[in-house]
Amino acid sequence: MKRRAVLKSFSAITAVAAMSFASAAFAEELKAKSVVLVHGAFADGSAWNRVTPLLEKAGLNVIAAQIPLSSLEADIDTTQRAIDRLEGPVVLVGHSWGGMVITEAGAQDKVHSLVYVAAFAPNAGQSLRDYTADYPHADGLDHLEKDASGYYRLSHEGVAEHFAFDLPDAEIDAIFAAQGPINSAALGTKITNAAWQEKPNFAVVSTEDRMTLTAIQRDQIGKLNATSVEVDTSHVPMLTHPQVVANMIIEAAK
Repeated sequence: MKRRAVLKSFSAITAVAAMSFASAAFAEELKAKSVVLVHGAFADGSAWNRVTPLLEKAGLNVIAAQIPLSSLEADIDTTQRAIDRLEGPVVLVGHSWGGMVITEAGAQDKVHSLVYVAAFAPNAGQSLRDYTADYPHADGLDHLEKDASGYYRLSHEGVAEHFAFDLPDAEIDAIFAAQGPINSAALGTKITNAAWQEKPNFAVVSTEDRMTLTAIQRDQIGKLNATSVEVDTSHVPMLTHPQVVANMIIEAAK
């Protein structure tokens, strides 16, 4: 019995060592050292919980920024603090509204590349309202509820039928409860810099998106000259297909 226990322990140690060696070898392929993940409206940093461990396993340092959604400026400042904390080069990743944030915040030298996950990639001088003005109305926006302070939330129906309709009911309930309301004034704030003009760009496109319309996501690919992948999912591919999203971020890190 003792010999079996020793052999079992030795096998476990060998397996861990092999995994560590593989992770170290993988890390050597990466040009970027770190990743900052920026969530969108009606979400929080937990939106990246399934992607973060996959990135860390690949040898990347990760911060999921908790942006306040009170203004574009405040969201950029929060993202900048996350970038400052990490060893560069940094891959900057944005989901939905987070695409607005990384487009502005990503211009600095420390940022290696940008990844748009069902996200908006505006031009310099455009607000989110400007950028989406020529597209059809997104069905999910019919379920916004505005409070007395001017902040938008999504109704439970909006989350369940438009934002994350392909997740289990329990997860939909959790997203609804934890969602971050966004200041309606932020939607009219214009971008001053378009970092995607000077950075390598990558994109994950949601083909059944009822929030960031799929047509917008596809139309961006050309101007971004982005390496992209399409996923048959709702607005939350980082929750429904975390490995696909992680793979694209790792590719950006290379």
